[in-house]
Amino acid sequence: MNMLAFSRAPLSIEIVYDLVCPWCFIGTRRLTRALRRRPELGMNLQWRPFLLNPDMPRAGMARSDYVVRKFGAEDRARRLFSSIAEIGRGEGILFRFDRIRRTPSSVDAHRLVRFAAGLGRAEVVADAIFTAYFTEGLDIGSLDVLVTIGRQCGLEPSATRPYLLSDEAVEHIHGDNLRAHRLGINGAPCFIVGRRHAIAGAQEPEVLECLLNVAAIDLADG
Repeated sequence: MNMLAFSRAPLSIEIVYDLVCPWCFIGTRRLTRALRRRPELGMNLQWRPFLLNPDMPRAGMARSDYVVRKFGAEDRARRLFSSIAEIGRGEGILFRFDRIRRTPSSVDAHRLVRFAAGLGRAEVVADAIFTAYFTEGLDIGSLDVLVTIGRQCGLEPSATRPYLLSDEAVEHIHGDNLRAHRLGINGAPCFIVGRRHAIAGAQEPEVLECLLNVAAIDLADG
């Protein structure tokens, strides 16, 4: 018998992530794959922002400057990016780090995912933002880029643009980031399942599936 058959209530899954994190792109793709193996599992996905670069100016910075500051040398970064790209191919992700010209603040991109969540489109929009940044090299700190991504995902520009032009939900983004740190989360991705079980890193789908099983049994036991 499938262990998840014991669970009837939706299982809460909090995705702690940043949209400029390649491991988060890989991790969320793997989570999606794990969930597809369990179609009987009712789930309630919640996207929780984590800011890898909380002090990044809203206008972002040149990619070359960021890479040197973050990794110390471009050669070291290229070796790391090559390894990530190889892993990404296994998840159907074509990483093109060479196309990225600017490292953005991810605050507004997180706000767009939050906006999309209210319309039931968070997963689609988050994946589209990841793809725009890591595959197409687009500046996801740009309002125009984000509005275009939203439109391509079914969001009305007439609603999206005013929202992004405002400061709505900025405090929520920083609040979620602070909450993650208070929970002891120091990196992304991290998945919190059933409010009790957490696992960090871009884990393989089989590992995530085991965590889902444990959380589902706990939920069924009340």
